[in-house]
Amino acid sequence: MAETRPPLPAAAGDEVASSQDEARPHDRDGWHRVALGVAYRGAAYNGWQSQLDGCTVQDKLEQALHRFAAQPVRTLCAGRTDAGVHALNQVVHFDTPLHRDNHAWVRGTNTFLPRDVAVQWCQPVPAHFHARNAARRRRYVYVLLASPVRPALEHQLVGWVYRAMDGAAMQAAADHLLGEHDFTSFRASSCQSPTPVKTLYRVQVSQRGPYWAVEFEGSAFLHHMVRNIMGCLVAVGAGRYPSGWMAEVLAARSRDVAAPTFPADGLYFLGPAYDTAFGLPTQTAAMHWLPGGFDLP
Repeated sequence: MAETRPPLPAAAGDEVASSQDEARPHDRDGWHRVALGVAYRGAAYNGWQSQLDGCTVQDKLEQALHRFAAQPVRTLCAGRTDAGVHALNQVVHFDTPLHRDNHAWVRGTNTFLPRDVAVQWCQPVPAHFHARNAARRRRYVYVLLASPVRPALEHQLVGWVYRAMDGAAMQAAADHLLGEHDFTSFRASSCQSPTPVKTLYRVQVSQRGPYWAVEFEGSAFLHHMVRNIMGCLVAVGAGRYPSGWMAEVLAARSRDVAAPTFPADGLYFLGPAYDTAFGLPTQTAAMHWLPGGFDLP
């Protein structure tokens, strides 16, 4: 298993938070902070972050919370996902003067959500908890179908290549990415992160029949970072480049030398990791469901 596990780093966000991202300040008497775990199928949405057209996961969640709470609610998430990207345990927080039991927040909010978005759990958190800044690590998985025939039942839920993949070569390539590096070669031009330096603790390639899963665990991720790495891993797996090419791409610190960005379809945000003192759930039911039968810890 390709893995390195130094002590937990200081909390870091995926991108620079904009002012519209900030939830209501926790500075009013009687207000308290609540955390939710949210799962969603991202195919129908323009990503997480609120947009004018209202077709984002954040928009749908805040509309549902507004209807349940009978007052506006602003949320802040652990990691903003792109259009088409799914999430199994996206964590958000918001501040509210309302006091409801956890079950009521879950069931009540889900009543007003689309069927492809659902709150999985609710838990009160202290005032200093911050869904993005308190996250110590984040986990993603990319599920890939390697088959001569395109996906049907798994349409928009897996990435697809028609060639067989060399898993050993992919793992050897992935090993070059472990540790702290400048990931400029895997960074989108629109990325808002103040630094391209991130730490990858784990990249694990596994196979079940024609399906492949690539798990990523890192301190934080640049915009399109996982999808850009996947493009390179698939190029290695298909035999277009040797595994050592990944080290050359990383060292070049240039997006021009890397493979094209891989589609969003097979990418799942598994969720963040926090200090255990917060006691937040790290598992949801869908982690035992992923296409290909992968059962994630």
